[in-house]
Amino acid sequence: MEHFIRPKGSPPVNGYSHAVAFTGAMVAVSGQVPVDGNGDLVGKGDAEAQVRQVYANLIAALKAAGSDLEHLVKLTVYLTDLNDLGAFRKVRDEYQEAASPPACSLVRVAGLVHPDFRVEVDALAVVPSAG
Repeated sequence: MEHFIRPKGSPPVNGYSHAVAFTGAMVAVSGQVPVDGNGDLVGKGDAEAQVRQVYANLIAALKAAGSDLEHLVKLTVYLTDLNDLGAFRKVRDEYQEAASPPACSLVRVAGLVHPDFRVEVDALAVVPSAG
């Protein structure tokens, strides 16, 4: 069970919560990059296509661990170009419920492991109990 926290007097947020309290088992998802199941880069030069592939990979990892996007408690987003933030937010908002967004950190990085990667996302999520 998650509790999304927006402290009184805190600055406004766009698509994330200041804090998320939770109970239950947890899953940590390694950094997901814009690579498909064959190991091929998706969306060279296209931030939106890369974010869509990152989310597809994130969803698959969460599902395999018994969780889903509804149970995210923390995202860390790495962008090589802050001009890609709009594309990230557009795709994120298609997948994540605005009423209960996870805590989130955004980091601009000089580069990622592959020179054509524009985005990487890692996550923490609750694994809901089966009963």
